[in-house]
Amino acid sequence: MPQSGSTVSQRESSSFLPVTQPASAPASPVGSPVAQLLSTPSNITLDPNWQAIKSTVRERNAAMFNNDLMADIYFIVGSPGHIQRIPSHKYILATGSSVFYAMFYGGLADTKEEIEVPDVEPTAFLTLLRYLYCDEIQLEADTVLATLYVAKKYIVPHLARACVNYLETSLTAKNACLLLSQSRLFEEPELMQRCWEVIDAQAEIALHSDGFVDIDSDTLQSVLGRETINCKETILWEAAMNWASAECNRREIEPTPSNKRQVLDSALYLLRLPAMSLEEFANGPAQMGMLTLEETVDLFLHYTASNKPRLTYPTKPRVGLKPQTCHRFQSCAYRSNQWRYRGRCDSIQFSVDRRVFIVGFGLYGSSTGAADYNVKIELKRLGRILAENNTKFFSDGSSNTFHVYFAHPVQVDPELFYTASAILDGAELSYFGQEGLSEINAGCVTFQFQCSSESTNGTGVQGGQIPELIFYGPTSEDQ
Repeated sequence: MPQSGSTVSQRESSSFLPVTQPASAPASPVGSPVAQLLSTPSNITLDPNWQAIKSTVRERNAAMFNNDLMADIYFIVGSPGHIQRIPSHKYILATGSSVFYAMFYGGLADTKEEIEVPDVEPTAFLTLLRYLYCDEIQLEADTVLATLYVAKKYIVPHLARACVNYLETSLTAKNACLLLSQSRLFEEPELMQRCWEVIDAQAEIALHSDGFVDIDSDTLQSVLGRETINCKETILWEAAMNWASAECNRREIEPTPSNKRQVLDSALYLLRLPAMSLEEFANGPAQMGMLTLEETVDLFLHYTASNKPRLTYPTKPRVGLKPQTCHRFQSCAYRSNQWRYRGRCDSIQFSVDRRVFIVGFGLYGSSTGAADYNVKIELKRLGRILAENNTKFFSDGSSNTFHVYFAHPVQVDPELFYTASAILDGAELSYFGQEGLSEINAGCVTFQFQCSSESTNGTGVQGGQIPELIFYGPTSEDQ
């Protein structure tokens, strides 16, 4: 994390550029020394008494940031076509980085006046210098990965930690696979774990994202071999085919079935084709030309024959994620004419202390015998609908809860309040919860509840409808 007094600015974006891709940067200042000084952020140093108006060491150091005045080393940063010449001061760099200290003051100190840094983007290098000079961290989505790279290159752990924190807060299903690939490169296990949580819970969105086809082959294998990834095997097959097509294009070869099989190599055998239904296999992989005739016949025999052949593909379905449930009432009851719907909204607000993914709600049904219900469920944050579903469920007349799900799990971040709502249409008299709690520990997650102004049918913290929140979240095994 940044040291005391530092600031972090962020601009929201869901995409990240690989660190090897240089960002465009302004050309290096040219011309006379005065013109160069005027072009720097610290042109106040043109005043011969500039030190007098800087009351702190931090302010005086900040005046030297990207400033030719007293510069004793220059960095030629960036790849050809994107090079920037950046002035600096050895003393300041050496006090902030052990790598710079060894470079300038160690036993094999470099005496050159210019140092070439072709593997770093100029914008990222300037972000590093701004931190070393000014104790400020300014991160943006399109350069944060490059900044993480340079922070690790020069061993500046506080800046690296700020980059990781930024990436964690910016993490979504659409960028999780690409970030996983980068976090493996940077050896950031905590960020990797956060990526896996998102990919496991929102696998279908993650695998269909644009960035998935850009991951490296090792990351692809880790995804296809993942036991807890929560989606149908057909989704993984489609994702692997999309990646193979993109890889063929990167290698400038035609994406034919044989070429796609070649670029997938051993990753193909991580797909659990026997875990598909016979219909899914017959209408998909069996007709795409990716499998040999022998493999296709053996797989059909696996589905239909009593004496099954030995397969080169794993036959055991993936475990996936186990849904967890937060029960917010200690008991339920029914009383004649006391709990009716009539199209009104039952709603409750909640927050969590750890990131989870809401799968759906448990609802009470009829207290007067079996009945069908139409229901609309919603999950909202500050009035914005994050997910909704219009569906039906059958109530058998018991006090059991009946689960209703969203199309995809919805990410819920800690320390923010969300609103869960349900509007039911069906048998009016139903069971309802009572003895509700405002704080509940469900596994490793603490839920807090408060009443919602949107609730027009009587549901609140103490009693009512929406007795359960169904979610994917951390378990004791993850600790």
